[in-house]
Amino acid sequence: MDPHSRTFDQMIQAARSGRQNIAEGSRFAATSSQTELRLLNTARSSLEELLLDYEDFLRHRHLPQWSPESQEARTVRSLATQLRRTAKNEDPSDPSDPSDSSNPPSLSYQEQWALYAPWLEHPEAATRANAIICLIHQANYLLDQQITALEQAFIEEGGYSEQLATARLQQRSKKSNLDQPDPSGQANPSNQLGPIPRCPRCGRLMALRTARTGKNAGHQFWGCTAYPDCKGVVEL
Repeated sequence: MDPHSRTFDQMIQAARSGRQNIAEGSRFAATSSQTELRLLNTARSSLEELLLDYEDFLRHRHLPQWSPESQEARTVRSLATQLRRTAKNEDPSDPSDPSDSSNPPSLSYQEQWALYAPWLEHPEAATRANAIICLIHQANYLLDQQITALEQAFIEEGGYSEQLATARLQQRSKKSNLDQPDPSGQANPSNQLGPIPRCPRCGRLMALRTARTGKNAGHQFWGCTAYPDCKGVVEL
C-alpha cells in the first residue's frame, strides 16, 4: 500500500486506537465502569474498522482470504496457546483450557514477536494480511467477552460511582437519624438501616431518600439510583 495514502493512515490510526483504548480502559477499571465500557467499545469498533480494511485489501487485489477452518488460520490461532505454554514451560500435551489467561505470558516482546514472525514477516502480502485478520478476530473475541462481563457486573452491582453515591447517602441518613430523638425523647443511636436493597424494576442499587412533599412528606424510603430514568421505590 502507498504509505502516503489516506487509507494507510486510517489503518494505522485504527490499529493504535484499538490498542490505546484497551490500555486506557484498564486504567479506569477501578474508578468508573461506565468509562471503561465506553473505551473498550471504542477499541472494539476501531478493530472492526481495521478488519474491514484488511479484507478490502485482499478483495481489491483478488487475493485469497483464508477460511476460519483452513489449516493456515488454525495454525495462526494456535500460536496464542503455544505462547502461553512456552511462557509457563508447560508440556505441549497439556490439555488445559487454551482460553485461560490467568497466567499471562512472561516472555519478552522480542520472544513473542519471534513466534509470529514467520507469518507477519512472510514475503507474500496475502499471508501477512490473513495472519493479521486472524489476530484481529482473536482480539475482538476477547473484547466481546470482557465487555459482556463488565455489562453484567454493572447491571448486578452498579458502577463504582453509583456505589459510592449510595454509600454517601446512606451515611448521611444514618447521621441524620442519630441526631433525631425518638418519640420517648431519648437519642436513637441504634437505628439500623440494614443492607442496601436493589431496585425491583432495574436491579440497580438504591439510595435512601426522604419524601419532601405529599402525604408521606418527611418519611424515608429507598429510591433507585437511576432516577429519573427509573422510578423504582422500596418502602422502609
